[in-house]
Amino acid sequence: MSFARSKQRVEAAPCWLLHSYPYKETSLIIEVLSRQQGRVALVARGARRPTSGLRGSLLAFQPLEASWFGTGDLKTLHAAEWQGGVPQLAGLPLICGFYLNELLLKLLPREDAHPGLFDAYGRAVRALAQCPQEVEPILRRFELTLLTEMGYGFALDKDAAGQSISKDGEYRFMAGRGIVPAFNLPSGLGVPLSGRSLAAMASGDYNEPQAAQQAKHLMRVLLAELLGEAPLHTRKILRDLHKL
Repeated sequence: MSFARSKQRVEAAPCWLLHSYPYKETSLIIEVLSRQQGRVALVARGARRPTSGLRGSLLAFQPLEASWFGTGDLKTLHAAEWQGGVPQLAGLPLICGFYLNELLLKLLPREDAHPGLFDAYGRAVRALAQCPQEVEPILRRFELTLLTEMGYGFALDKDAAGQSISKDGEYRFMAGRGIVPAFNLPSGLGVPLSGRSLAAMASGDYNEPQAAQQAKHLMRVLLAELLGEAPLHTRKILRDLHKL
């Protein structure tokens, strides 16, 4: 097999299914997140037939090994095997899982590999399955990793001038500048962040209510800049559930 031809085929790649929808009479188009290939669109021919061997394998929030071939934007799925080991998500964790998928589908370019983001997604899905009552810290950790992997991260231990963050200090996140001390800034400008909240975010600890709330506000502001006018449908569902 020539080098060019071998580049057209991927075998047994670790993947997660992000989205699927019907294609023609019996097929599906699926979007997967692969560790080495990034987000990939595939056509699963005949996957909707009752006798298809793919029907029981193409499951959301379950680890897969997938093989495909092709050179265009839409490649052809050759095989997929369910790897198991993750309980099925349900209830609030399931909606949170769809939220993670929606972020990836709207923000991550196709075929842009981010192994660190792939690993973070796997940790998030497993954590949602194991800790269904503690979804907020799981979401914050993933959002922060997503922003960092896409090149929009920033240091949480230093301000925009390179000075170390003081746990007793008060700061603001300013678009285009980063973290700046809050003194001498007009009230309401930027996203307020305490030094303790920044330290908690750096360590991935969101047990303190203030840290959890400020991190949530910051992530919403940062993600809104990237999403633009594209609404997040799962976020609306989460808000409605919170009201109930």
